[in-house]
Amino acid sequence: MGASTIAKQARRSAGISAARRVGKARRHFRLRKKVVGSAERPRLVITRSSRHLFAQVVDDSKGITLASVSTYKLTDGDKTARAKQVGAQLAEAAKAAGVSKVVFDRGGNTYTGRVAAFADAAREAGLEF
Repeated sequence: MGASTIAKQARRSAGISAARRVGKARRHFRLRKKVVGSAERPRLVITRSSRHLFAQVVDDSKGITLASVSTYKLTDGDKTARAKQVGAQLAEAAKAAGVSKVVFDRGGNTYTGRVAAFADAAREAGLEF
């Protein structure tokens, strides 16, 4: 799928402005060309919505999810504090699944705010990327 196809699909989406959607789609496409998860280093995927944060550890060679967590049931603190909690929870779930090293797929999001808080908390909890 080419970059123009990604941009066309992003323009059709509802919600945020077309320029922001297209920019995120381009960043994600550029990132996914380089980041591939394997059995030794699965891919840590982060999905950020306006309200919640979702994270998965995916083995792309088998096409399976090894661990996943979200802020869906967390209610205490602001969004950044909940992202830190999710980072620590995912690191524990990944360790239970036998994963200690991952490659980070930020999903086209910029590495600031909730995404950075999540990544720092996961690193502090022992996940290496």
